[in-house]
Amino acid sequence: MHAHAIQAGLYWPLLLYIAAVVVAVLALVAVSSAIGERRERAAPDEPFESGVVSVGYARFHVPAKFYLVAVFFVVFDLESAFLYAWSVAARSAGWAGYASAMVFIAVLGAALAYLWRAGALDWAPRREREK
Repeated sequence: MHAHAIQAGLYWPLLLYIAAVVVAVLALVAVSSAIGERRERAAPDEPFESGVVSVGYARFHVPAKFYLVAVFFVVFDLESAFLYAWSVAARSAGWAGYASAMVFIAVLGAALAYLWRAGALDWAPRREREK
């Protein structure tokens, strides 16, 4: 036997699978178009998301505090992923790993305390907080 004949014999299951997937997709599309419901939308000119007609005005202004809190959430969430990875390898990291994790947690705590004290986590405008 030649090498090409052996290699060609190895690909027939893959080709059969691809053909089966194409036939299944075409059958599903055909059945869906044949028995599917045909209905016009109630508001064809209005944008919708996830099949739900929108309610209200989408162009409202979001305060900058919202984005700051979102960024802080992402940063602290990422740090929790690092701490999870550390906790999985805690035994192999030893006391040096434990000490570095405690320093990491202390820095995170200090950053959170600073953000809290600076008012970066407050939603209300400053004049409403002082009442």
